[in-house]
Formats: sequence, structure tokens, C-alpha cells
Amino acid sequence: MNSPADPRPLGWDLLAHGDRPALITSRAAISYAELARRVARAARRLGGGRRLVLIAGANEVEAVVAYLGALEAGHPVLLAPGDNPAAVETLAATYDPDVVVRKVGRRWRYEQRRRGSAHDLHPELALLLTTSGSTGSPKLVRLSHDSLRANAESIATYLGVRATDRAATTLPMSYCYGLSVINSHLTRGAGVILTDLSVVDPCFWELFGRAEGTTFAGVPYTFTLLDRVGFETMRLPHLRYVTQAGGRLAPERVRRYAELGRRHGWDMVVMYGQTEATARMAYLPPELAASHPGAIGVPVPGGDLRLEPVDGAADADSGELVYTGPNVMLGYAERPADLALGRTVHELRTGDIARHTADGLYEIVGRRSRLAKVFGLRIDLERVEARLEADGVTAWCIGGDDELVVAVQADHHDPDLDRLVASRCGLPPRSVRLIVVPELPRLPSGKPDYQAVAALPRTAPPSAGSPPADLRALYGEILDRPDVSDGDSFVSLGGDSLSYVEMSVRLEEALGDLPPGWHTMPIRELSARPTPAVRRQMIDTTVVLRAVSIVLIVGSHISVFTVHGGAHLLLAVAGFNFARFHLTPAARGERARHIAGTVARVALPTSIFVAAVVLLTDYAYGWKNVLLLNEAIGPRTGDERHLWFIETYVYILLALMLAMTVPAVDRWERRMPFAVPAAVLGLALTVRYGLVPVSPWDHMATPVQLFWLFALGWTAGKARVAWQRWLVTAIAAAAVVNYDSERLQVAVVAAGILLLVWVPKLPSPMLLRRPVGALAGASLSIYLTHWHVYPVVDDYSPVLALVASLVVGVLYGGAVQRVTTMVPRLRRPVRKPAADTVRSDDRRAPAGRQGR
Repeated sequence: MNSPADPRPLGWDLLAHGDRPALITSRAAISYAELARRVARAARRLGGGRRLVLIAGANEVEAVVAYLGALEAGHPVLLAPGDNPAAVETLAATYDPDVVVRKVGRRWRYEQRRRGSAHDLHPELALLLTTSGSTGSPKLVRLSHDSLRANAESIATYLGVRATDRAATTLPMSYCYGLSVINSHLTRGAGVILTDLSVVDPCFWELFGRAEGTTFAGVPYTFTLLDRVGFETMRLPHLRYVTQAGGRLAPERVRRYAELGRRHGWDMVVMYGQTEATARMAYLPPELAASHPGAIGVPVPGGDLRLEPVDGAADADSGELVYTGPNVMLGYAERPADLALGRTVHELRTGDIARHTADGLYEIVGRRSRLAKVFGLRIDLERVEARLEADGVTAWCIGGDDELVVAVQADHHDPDLDRLVASRCGLPPRSVRLIVVPELPRLPSGKPDYQAVAALPRTAPPSAGSPPADLRALYGEILDRPDVSDGDSFVSLGGDSLSYVEMSVRLEEALGDLPPGWHTMPIRELSARPTPAVRRQMIDTTVVLRAVSIVLIVGSHISVFTVHGGAHLLLAVAGFNFARFHLTPAARGERARHIAGTVARVALPTSIFVAAVVLLTDYAYGWKNVLLLNEAIGPRTGDERHLWFIETYVYILLALMLAMTVPAVDRWERRMPFAVPAAVLGLALTVRYGLVPVSPWDHMATPVQLFWLFALGWTAGKARVAWQRWLVTAIAAAAVVNYDSERLQVAVVAAGILLLVWVPKLPSPMLLRRPVGALAGASLSIYLTHWHVYPVVDDYSPVLALVASLVVGVLYGGAVQRVTTMVPRLRRPVRKPAADTVRSDDRRAPAGRQGR
């Protein structure tokens, strides 16, 4: 039984599409002809005969090639979630594959476990997918070549997939919804944009725009994320349609996105499916999405739906939804011997209660079984309860779209029970709500009363030491936000470069090494990351550079040493942080408010301090210094110029804020986040090289002459791929090397910019982390106050004067921080989104049922 049913099981002729782009990544595009060659090599590498091939799925070229190569050679594929090593090992141990294909380090490896095969494989068997979420069950769905081919063709037909389409992989390929995107587009010769970036990452939209993306798929929490990143304001000229499945999306949100698509020229296509149907069973024609947002629509081409009566159904017109069609699974597998089975299932009882409307559409009205979907993951509640029972804990569970509720009696309460359940189910810890009750509610029959569980108050306190609660408190403390939720991120709460330092240092202490882009990650996602057994002692490079720069500035002014260049490096760091914290996916107005908030947090404390100096001392400051206008209207000499750096920083931010409010500029920056700052840098360098003459004595000369440093940092902050980093490196080398005759100054600036471009984090002993963070966070306060501190102490000891200047600046920065907490408007430049936010990582979607 180990011979393939078809020499080309899926019937796809990749070579027929020639040089059309098949797979597009951030680095390159692979044509269909090249893909066909790679698939043929993978097929040969997997050997002759039929073998069970386990592939640790990932949205990478090598994983897709291995998948297609195995199918091309007739090998059944067990597609495992590559981002869950424990699940891969469990499936490998249970099914003993003949070949395991997975990524080890940076390389993909084909692990040949034996010659030939240890299994009896049915000739129709093509693909095995997991179906029970992450509750630990090795139960698999068996799919045939005909099912894969039929469903791919059906989806491509009702979506109208064209050869010119480019679909982004917003979901993992091990999830049947994500895999269906790949299959349906390859069957039409369309392009697939392979990426594991989340839609909250600006890099995703940069790649999507550059690749001229026409479509992407989303589960319900994807749309929550789209709300957060200002999707409605994005200009996506090539977008044709957006698909939604993987769980029920609230009708009002379906209607809103359908209307948004109608205004912008793209379709909203709501779909319904299950892994057992290879992916899709129904779809809602896009022209009906706004008028019938609660419906799942009509059967897919080639399929049929009907309702089976259900005893006790609340609605006499409703029944269990049953699907028939060529994409129905062969059956389930729970052990290796089941791989020899043929078709055991001819129609699919979905377990969903539905009704058929007068308009000919189907609507889901409930569930028949005790399977729940939490954050898109299908959770078998009975299995969760059984595993807890085996641990000696009697618990009753109910599930919703955004949480799993576990009710447990007080005498069985373990404070870490919620984390145990979350770990077993593959859920973020905060999505498990533990409710401790004196006695579990029961029906008169003695059976669990789940309706009573659903009615229990949801006010139980979180477990002691729960990192998410601690993180919310930490975010609230540093950003002065009393309304912090698990779905908020540092940027969405209005964080900027001024608060970033303290936030990053405190988070490193709580969580260890932070992931790249943590400032855009919701708290929920940060808290869900496992804490490493051995924490690397690292600190953000910008924090170190700010601390080192301010020490160099103050020390050089006091003549403890003479190492110039600190202020120039601070301007580059400011540009880098501008790219990170202000040019987010937020709407244009939100961006402007964010920048204005940062300007206020710099300018107001400076003006207040200078005003106090003017009133209480005979220092050379005047009203122009109080209003930060000295660089603008002069005189640009003497002690009155001491604040040139702060004024320059404020002027640059104000200018860019005004520029970004122009709709065309805003669109250009979003579409070309690297090209725009690179072009701005090119213009700024015309001043640097004297092509546009600016006299040192002209008004605004310093901001204009030094803007190239800020623009260089901005460009570095948007350099995402290697060629962009090398370009920034080359420009920096050319611009810095002859900038000043003082070689040490050139070395300081050059080294700092190279670190910005290439080294996101630096090693940091624990004892130095807080002091470095304090100096970096108070760098502007130190700069502002040191002019009035070191002259008092300098006569006694220059070193003591340096220490005193740093300490006073840190204290003043802390005082400003406390005072600004009393003025919430200064701390809330970005409005918090109104929509509920769920976990941000929309890559981690379920394997199994897609309830809608």
C-alpha cells in the first residue's frame, strides 16, 4: 500500500508558470521555475518509496520547498507547528516518522531516521494536521491528495485568485488556514509573500507594500491588532481582498471592515471551516458582508451544507451543521497503525448549531460539544478537566473568545494552577482565569452546572507574583497610566525615548533579555514568553550610548578629560529613537500628538528651570533662553548658547511633526519607511558638505548644519535588512570621517553610529544596569543642570564636580518625572485604542477547528 496514487499528487505544474514570482521574502523573490527545481531536489533528497515525513512548519522558503517536495514524491506529510518544539517532539515520539525536516540553528536539516519506511501508509494519504489545539493530544486529521487539490481549487475559485495576486502569510503554515493560503495561491500561479512578521510590526507593512501585496488572512485577534495599528489610515494601493476565519468575528466588526473595504476598494471575505474539511466549508460573498455580518454564508464550490435535527435545541429551525464535499477528511489518526486506514468519514458533523436564513445563508448559533476556542486555539475542555483530575484537582472549565475560565474548590487551590493550565493549552498566562469557590456548583443530577460557572464573578485576584499583573503595574508606574491592560504596549501607551530607558532597564530586570521590538509588543505577549533558566545580562545599545555621551559632554566641559562628540552622537541616537517611537503604525493624528507630547516633556521642564535661573541668579540667560529661542533669533554666542543642543532637538522634532501632518508625506513615509529618511539624509548632507552654504552665524544655523546627524540616526532606525545597514554604514563612514579634525571626536561618533546600526544590545553587568539607565534617562536633565553645578565644585575637585553634576541632573530628572505624573496630558500623547486587545502575536494560530 506504499505506492503513490498519482505521480503528481496535487496536479500542480510549477514549471508552467515560468519566471513568475512564486515565493517572496524580505531578501529575494523565487520564481516558479526556480521553485520547481528546488522542489525536485527536495523530492530526490527524501528518497524513493513512500515514507512518513514530519516537517516542522515555518513561513520560510525551505519549509515550503520540503512540503511541496514531499507531496511531489508521494510522501505523506505530518505538518507540525515549528514554533512549538515540544509539540514537534511529542508528534515525533508518537508517530515515529521516517524523515524529520526541521530547522536546527540557522540551517534546515533532513534527518533520515531509517531506510525505507516503518509504516503502512494508505495510498490516498497525503497530509496529517493536528486538530486539538495544544492540549497535548496527538490526534491528527488524515487528508487525501484529492482533498488538498479540491479545497485549494475551491478557495481559488470563490476568491477569484489571479496569477498577479500576492498573498502574505499572516498565519503559520502548520495551521490549516495558513496552509490553505499557500495552496490556493500556488495552484493559480500567484505569489506568496513569506514572512513570520506580525501585523503590528511596521516591517510587515513595509514588505507588504514593497511586494505589492494584494491579500492577507486574519483570525479574529488579527483584526484587533489592525485596529491598534491604524489599519484604516494605511494606503495599500494593491490590496484586493482580506479574508477572515479561525473563529467568530463580531458582526459589528465584520460590518465595519466591509464598509472600510468598500471605501478603499477591497473586499472583506468572511469564511468558515475546520481542519477536518482541509480548511474551508463556507464563505460569505463580500457584497453581503455589510448587510449580513453574522452569517457564515454559502457552501464553497463543490461542497454542500445541511442541518441535522438536534434534541433540545433552543430554536426549532436550527440543527447541527453537516458538510459533504471532496475536501472532507479521510478520518482521524491517533496512532501509527491508523495511517494505513482508508476513508472512514464521508460527511463532516461540525458540532456547530446553525440555522438557514430566508436569504439562503447559514448562521452559527451555538456549539454542540465541549470544545472551546480561546484566542483562536481549539481547547478540549473535557481533556483539560481530565488532566487536572489526574493531578488530584477537581475543576470545571468553560471557554470564551478571550479567556479560559477554570473554577476550582478552595481546598484544591494551587496558586500556580492557572499557569499550569496555560502552559498545557499553549495559551498566554493571562488568558486563563482561575476562580476559587467554596464549592463547585452542581445540577440537581449532580452533574457540573456550567451555566452557574459562567455566572461566577470574575474578580478573583491573580496568582501571587504573576508577571502580567506586575508588568501592568510597572507600565502604569513609569508611563503614569492607571488604565493599563494586557493588550497595551509601550508605544500604544505613549512611551517615547524619554521613558524608554527606565522601562527597558526595569523590564530587563523582571524578564531578562528582551526580544527585538519589545516596545511594540503588548504586555500579554511579553508575559507569555518563557523566562530563560540563565538570563543574559544585556542592555539596549541606545541606553548605553546616551549614558556614555552625557558623561563625555559633562566631563569635557569640566576638563576632567577632553573627548568631544557626545552631543553629536546624542543627536544620532535621538534620530534613531524618533524612528522607533514616533514613526509607528499609528494614525497620522496620533503620531503628531505623540511627537508634541515629547516636545512638551523636553521644553516645559527646560523653560521652567531656566526661568528659575533667570529669577534667582545673575546668570547670562534671558527671556530668549526661557522660550528656547536663542538658536532661532540669537545672539548665538557666550553662555546664552549653552542650551543649543536642547533647542536643536526641539526644533527638529517640531519641524518633523509639522511635516508628518501633511497627508502626502505621511503616506510616503509609511510606504517607503527607509527610502524617505535616506532621501532626507541626502538633502541634509548637502549642508554638511557645503553644497548649500550656511554661515555658522546665521539664525538656525546649528539645527540646519547638524540635522544630518539626526537624519542619519533616523535612517539607521529604519534599516531592516543587511543591504540597508551596509548603506547606512557607508554613508556614516563618508560623512563622519572628515567631519572634524579631532580624530577622537570622529572615532566617538563613528563608533556610536556603528553600534546603532549593527549591535542592538550590549553586555551589561547587573550592578551597572541601574546606574547606566539612570544616567541615560536623565541625560537631558544632566545637560540642562550641569552648567550650574560644576562651577560650584570645580575648584575643589574636577572629578567631584563631574559626579555632582551627574547626581544633580539625575535628581532633577526624577523630580520632573514625579511632577509630570500630576499632569496626565503631558504623559498621554497617544490615545489608547478603544477596542479590546488580545494577544498580539497573530502568528500563533490554532491547528484545528476554525469556528468561523
